[in-house]
Amino acid sequence: MSEEATYETKRIDHLGIVAGVCQEINLIEQIDAKVRTSERKVSCGKGTQAMVLNALGFVGRALYLTPGYLDNKPVEVLIGEGMSAADFNDDTLARCLDDLYEAGVTEVFYQIAGHALEVYGIEAKYVHLDSSSFHLHGAYEGQEAEREAISITYGYSKDHRPDLKQVVVQLITSHKSALPVWFEALSGNSNDKKTFTESVKAYGKQLSASGRPYLVMDSAGFSEATLKTAREEGIYWLMRVPETLAQAKKLVKETSAAEMREIEPGYQGKEVECVYGGVKQRWLIVFSEAAQARELKTLEKAQSKEREAAEKEWRKLEGQTFNCPADAEQAVGQYNQKWKYHQAKAQVSPLTQYPRRGRPSASDQKEIVGYSLSGEVETREVSVEDAKRSLGWFIIATNELEATRLSLTGMLENYTDQGISVERGFRFLKDPLFFANTLFLKKPQRIMALLMIMGLALLIYSLAERKLRLALKEMQATIPNQLGKPTQTPTIRWVFQLFEGLDILLIRQNGQVVVRKLLNLRPVQQQVIALLGPRVQYCYLMPL
Repeated sequence: MSEEATYETKRIDHLGIVAGVCQEINLIEQIDAKVRTSERKVSCGKGTQAMVLNALGFVGRALYLTPGYLDNKPVEVLIGEGMSAADFNDDTLARCLDDLYEAGVTEVFYQIAGHALEVYGIEAKYVHLDSSSFHLHGAYEGQEAEREAISITYGYSKDHRPDLKQVVVQLITSHKSALPVWFEALSGNSNDKKTFTESVKAYGKQLSASGRPYLVMDSAGFSEATLKTAREEGIYWLMRVPETLAQAKKLVKETSAAEMREIEPGYQGKEVECVYGGVKQRWLIVFSEAAQARELKTLEKAQSKEREAAEKEWRKLEGQTFNCPADAEQAVGQYNQKWKYHQAKAQVSPLTQYPRRGRPSASDQKEIVGYSLSGEVETREVSVEDAKRSLGWFIIATNELEATRLSLTGMLENYTDQGISVERGFRFLKDPLFFANTLFLKKPQRIMALLMIMGLALLIYSLAERKLRLALKEMQATIPNQLGKPTQTPTIRWVFQLFEGLDILLIRQNGQVVVRKLLNLRPVQQQVIALLGPRVQYCYLMPL
């Protein structure tokens, strides 16, 4: 006699898109091929995919809450037959992180990303390198860094949180798409100038002789060591020249507006050939009206802030008594050295008083008992004018000497695209709903592995967005944006929101699932699923 059928719903929402892309790039198989073999029910690949699903759930749920997150999800559909939420407990996931660390997080990531680019037929002509810091809460005291594990420590904070210990993530992403192709987890006190050199060397050794993209970096990469390494590895690069470099200062100062020509609207430029660090280069001196306007506002704010501090300190100096005029003048000199845009125009005056108390007699004479300062804080007009002359000017350099392969327009466009490539990737990773802000793990090795999983989540997210946009363009189709207007370039984050409320109905007979059915499907969701292809369709139980 058969048991009565039972009914249960599981919430799938947008996770079918995430799982479908994971399947397309063989995420589980790629990871399991790299890590040590195990007889455990949950392989490292499956554990990793579970954490990617957690990360891209955008619910701000910490890693150790993954089983609870998966509890009402169709785990067998999203990860694999025979899997349940209870299988992904914190011990299982911790072992998964340990396995990823042992296999080498950078090496594993590079293989997965390279395979993903092959699957999607993506060729990157330009890639962008940059780093950012991620803060950790907790003591993290007395930790010995094992082998090549990172150190969780204080360092220069790009997010202006020097009070928190941190780790540093270094990414290389493909041009404009924020697709990460290289990932490194570094110690919290890492220095960009040094780590960029090491990353260029390591990345260069992974590249084949053909298909070597231009590596775009910020000015932190412009060092003799990095340029030498790039030459040894046969890497072409494009980066900003530091404004502090004497050679750069001299060129900007000596370049007149008459020598510049329009590169593109709003940008004037002049090309010169230079040698730096023993490497012959093309330098593009650029003047941007928009940058000048922005930097002028920044300069005015800096001047105002400095003046406020300078006047406050000057009032303190005016209240002091000095033993002799030389001491007072020395104090003024030290004071003036502190400020970039201000100085004090001071007078030294003697302080006198009668030698004894009470009413002075006709014969009493006042004595000098010290010296004081008086005067006003003035603006250093020369310094301000010098600062204004350099506003809006910057220099981009490349070791690509053939203008036919990299034009001046190409140099400018690909450098300024840094903000919509790697920086976009970091903005994604630091989203408050992403679990980047829950780095609570105590072992540096596991933090390295978790950071790599966050990088994988960025990879999956970017691949899904790119695929949907290309499909919409190819089919000349649109979907509604947040305002209900048609668009061919939706963010995948918005698409994820469109998928809220999708459930899978499970009907069981004698403990076995006999029916799976998708509920609450709307036309726009069906359209997106069809555009994203067979793997995503499979996750949403649609016929292929």
